[in-house]
Amino acid sequence: MDVEKGVAQHYAAYEVLPRIRAGLQAMGLDPDHVRPDDLKQVDEFHIGGAEATAWVLSGLDIRAGMDLLDIGCGIGGPARAMALATGARVTGVDLTPEFVAAAVELSQMSGMADRVSFRVGSATDLPFASASFDRATLLHVGMNIPDKGKLFSEAYRALKPGGVFAVYDVMRTGEAELAFPVPWAERPEFSALARPDVYRQAAADSGFALIHQEDRRAVALDFFDRVRAQAVSAAPSPLGLHLLMGPTVGQKTANMIAAIKAGAIAPIQMNFRKA
Repeated sequence: MDVEKGVAQHYAAYEVLPRIRAGLQAMGLDPDHVRPDDLKQVDEFHIGGAEATAWVLSGLDIRAGMDLLDIGCGIGGPARAMALATGARVTGVDLTPEFVAAAVELSQMSGMADRVSFRVGSATDLPFASASFDRATLLHVGMNIPDKGKLFSEAYRALKPGGVFAVYDVMRTGEAELAFPVPWAERPEFSALARPDVYRQAAADSGFALIHQEDRRAVALDFFDRVRAQAVSAAPSPLGLHLLMGPTVGQKTANMIAAIKAGAIAPIQMNFRKA
């Protein structure tokens, strides 16, 4: 509970929603009438952003009418993207009340309130009945969850038989020291990085079968190169991940990229199926 409290405080450190509304206004947009795409610079808080979300979805065979759970939904960007792309009913759950409140309002602002819903809750104690969902996703969330066993057992419980759990997390891939702060933690005690084998074992212990695994390190570095090139050639946007990460966004991002380049960490994709 101390870790969960610290994680929630980390993500709630900045007044996200007023800052997003101000950013939209600075871009000449009406905050109460935006398109979901207008929010993409700020609401896809994981390596690769909207591109990564689309890639994760491509391996899930989601069809209209399915029920999808996004665990650690943040301010709802991936949930909105999933609902638009697939026609599925998407529910997001997040530990941080401020993020959930922002997810609800941003969905209303972008005309998506009838396509997505959001709840406050812990990934290790999901507030849903067993066998409620056809698919579940976890996008850059496990780095804040020490108990990987409970994370996977809860995802297994929430999925219907045959359901697929897609995990896209930053994982430990080497021994080099990690400098802090990073996007998911200001201090080491709130970082729960683990190696891929820890994830696989926790999944197997819960009853999941691994059906796909891919190291996305090269893709991530290409993504950062493109972001850097765009930053050089264009004026800074008033809407971006700095609204979520605050004044240390540059240091957090630089530390993460350095660790990826050093081989200490990498974004890894894993898909698991419930028996």
